[in-house]
Amino acid sequence: MRRLRNRLAGALLSVLALSLATTGCGGSSEASSGAGGGAGVGQGAAAKQEAVADRVEPLATRPEPKLPVTVRSADGERVTVERAERVVPLSGSLSEIVFTLGLGDRVVARDVTATFEQAAGLPVVTRGHDVSAESVLSLRPDLVIAETTTGPVEAVEQIRAAGVPVLSVAAAKGLDDVGPRIGAVAGALGVPAAGKELALRSEERIAAVREGVPDASSKGAAPRVAFLYLRGSASVYLIGGADSGAGSLIEAAGGVDAGAASGLGKDFTPLTSEALVKAAPDAILVMSKGLESVGGVEGLVGLPGVAQTPAGLDRRIVSVEDGVLLNYGPRTDQVLKSVVTQLYGEGGEAG
Repeated sequence: MRRLRNRLAGALLSVLALSLATTGCGGSSEASSGAGGGAGVGQGAAAKQEAVADRVEPLATRPEPKLPVTVRSADGERVTVERAERVVPLSGSLSEIVFTLGLGDRVVARDVTATFEQAAGLPVVTRGHDVSAESVLSLRPDLVIAETTTGPVEAVEQIRAAGVPVLSVAAAKGLDDVGPRIGAVAGALGVPAAGKELALRSEERIAAVREGVPDASSKGAAPRVAFLYLRGSASVYLIGGADSGAGSLIEAAGGVDAGAASGLGKDFTPLTSEALVKAAPDAILVMSKGLESVGGVEGLVGLPGVAQTPAGLDRRIVSVEDGVLLNYGPRTDQVLKSVVTQLYGEGGEAG
């Protein structure tokens, strides 16, 4: 049930696991694709979308790792890293951090959710969203960096049993996780100073975007935003609740997480007309591939209950690439800027 939290980072994995239980349908490989420039912004938003750049921006000065180091893993293990010449990050978010630290030339493989340009040519070591221990070990890694949600557990343990250091990083849940996750990865790579620099840069950029968020409360209630996870090819339609991972982003954009506010305490719940009526969203946040999978904005509005919401009536849809929406990493400022632009439009009106 928690496998999604990063993936996107892991959050997308959790949704797929939940969808199997609620629909009996298998996951689709498209679920992890981060392609798609966010087409399908709702007409009611009247916003020019700020697409998230498909490249990461490394630090200006490339750091030199000072190893060996021993660090505490999020799973309680103490991990000693002797070398970091061949690194395998097992989520798109973790890959972004390594590349943005300036150490992308040491990465020898990627997880299917690492969709940014610099990582595109690397071999994939996951099948769907499951790690292939054999694929990882065949690349002779010095260090594997995983999320606490990375699975299957047996594969991770097989890698560790082969003598490869495995650092487990706590899965991202919100904006407050950006700095600590960067610090954890940088520490294991022997570049703690670069980690502090990148964390500060990321947090300052997020703060700058937040300063420009319109004060919707001065014009009335803050916009209610529902996060929907959609995979039309698998008939999976879910609404995010308090534990979906999207609430922090929605709140930073000046909105209210409509699912959480309506009493949905879990990460995701099957989408129903009743749930939508209770959530009463003014806008709907989706991943771009999910939006494509249901036929774009008009297809989304055609789902039961959507057309009866304020968001459906106004065609107010906010779409962000799958591979970056819930990463909570070095590009989160761009994600937040995209959400704000689409949510309020160029004129800064809440609608």
